[in-house]
Amino acid sequence: MNVRRLDRLTDVAIDVFMFTFRAVIILVVVLGTALTLLSGKYTPADWLQLIGKGITVGSIYAMIALGYTMVYGILRMINFAHGEIFMGGAFAGYFTAMALLQSGALTASVISGLFAIAIMILVAMAVSVGLALAVERTAYRPLRNAPTLVPLISAIGASLFLQYTARGFFGSGVYGYPQVPFLVQPAPIPLLNMRWVDVLVVVASFSMMGGLYLFIMRSKVGTAIRAVSEDKGTAALMGIDANRAIVLTFGIGAALAGAAGVLWGLSYTQVSFAMGFVPGIKAFTAAVLGGIGNVPGAMVGGLFLGLIEVVGPNLFLTGFGVPSPTQLKDVVAFTMLVLVLVFRPSGILGERGARSRA
Repeated sequence: MNVRRLDRLTDVAIDVFMFTFRAVIILVVVLGTALTLLSGKYTPADWLQLIGKGITVGSIYAMIALGYTMVYGILRMINFAHGEIFMGGAFAGYFTAMALLQSGALTASVISGLFAIAIMILVAMAVSVGLALAVERTAYRPLRNAPTLVPLISAIGASLFLQYTARGFFGSGVYGYPQVPFLVQPAPIPLLNMRWVDVLVVVASFSMMGGLYLFIMRSKVGTAIRAVSEDKGTAALMGIDANRAIVLTFGIGAALAGAAGVLWGLSYTQVSFAMGFVPGIKAFTAAVLGGIGNVPGAMVGGLFLGLIEVVGPNLFLTGFGVPSPTQLKDVVAFTMLVLVLVFRPSGILGERGARSRA
């Protein structure tokens, strides 16, 4: 009897704590937002500029998050080496950019610059796909039937191996991406105050994400990938090659991560051997926010996280007199993750992902 009573009291205490936690977070968000808006510190133009930047950052997160969510959807494992695949693409794009800069193709004209950027993205995709397939073949495939914890440890080991291999080849310094002159010019978009590089990031990201969604949902190969993600055994009985579907999944996710690495370099102008860690964690967070295993959820989660990270600190914390709210962007982003998962544990589009994984 005492044990049952203690269990009931524990459950009640947990419920009270969760209710209090939700109430406090919601109160801080609502009160901070009201105080910030009433203070008049930011004009509507400032908010629109922040929103534009948030969409740019969120687009890159979404592209990286697709690799996490696709691998989880088909293997039920988190590929923690995906951030280093992104880093590999960024470095491949950097060295390609330097070669194109020396030839003059990167800065000769707008058309020439766009063609050079397309080459950078294709080279980065190829390198990232090669890295991902090598990791899948050596670190994941031999452990495919092992207990869940074993591939997870292998993924962390692969991440560290790739990171410090890059440090051995490229050193611990920071490499500066060459600037493309027309990309740093302001784009004629009313109110958002975006540069052409931001427009390039958003257009390229949405185009690739839209193409991936159509490929997964409309093509025979995409149908095979979805079938393997639902049930490998049944898919094999229907004549689907599960290994081929898994390799394609790794390759597609890596190609998007490589393209995201080039877009990140063009936008932030710096790359290093450790650059994959933070964007990788953010992208994984975006995948969880959207509903891990769900392709549309990764897109929505990435955009949501980017907007919260850029707009949230100024909106929620400025009203409380926090001197540098943007320094707390990671705190705000992960707090919103916790808040979303408290109210919706499966993520924003998690229910759909449970019924029909993409």
